[in-house]
Amino acid sequence: MKLFLDTANLEEIREIKKWGVLGGLTSNPTLIAKEKPDDIETYMKELCAEVDGPVSLETTAVKADEIYEQGIRLSQIAPNAVVKVAMTPERLVEQDIPVNVTLTFSPAQAILAAEIGATYVSPFLGRLDDAGADGMHVLWEICEIYEVQGYDTLVLAASLRHPMHVVEAAQAGADVATMPYEVFAKLVKHPLTDIGLEKFLADWNKLEKELKEGA
Repeated sequence: MKLFLDTANLEEIREIKKWGVLGGLTSNPTLIAKEKPDDIETYMKELCAEVDGPVSLETTAVKADEIYEQGIRLSQIAPNAVVKVAMTPERLVEQDIPVNVTLTFSPAQAILAAEIGATYVSPFLGRLDDAGADGMHVLWEICEIYEVQGYDTLVLAASLRHPMHVVEAAQAGADVATMPYEVFAKLVKHPLTDIGLEKFLADWNKLEKELKEGA
């Protein structure tokens, strides 16, 4: 399972990139607006340049023709740009443009995304949980359907709120898990690891002190 970062903050991207595990990036209009760029297209190019893997850039248009036209423009921003849309993007797929069908909340929607040949489908686990549904169960259903049907569309688990979401997404068979910086940073953390490191360092410092005193 690939690990994507869900952000538009360049410093967060650079930090996680140092770990050597960053497989790609997802962004949305809210995340980009939060960074207050002087020029949106230039900023999108910067995001794409920072990441070696695919970078999802989301459309903001509402009408089908406008979504298509905006999707074409977004796809031309960089070779690794993926057009993120919340509506049926068959015209973009027909142009061999990689598409990420976002805001997916049901297996039925995921089937449609696969049938049109989308590159990614993004079920939103956290938002389903917020609405009183079982987001992880929906993910399991989608992964099972995709395996049975042999769909090529990749399942991108989104709206992940904590490390266990990431672990469970991997267990379900998701191809990608995307998460905000705060969740990504927690993947490496565990209190027992911190305690163990603290003891190792204390023992080492004690040994060094004893050796110096005995010299």
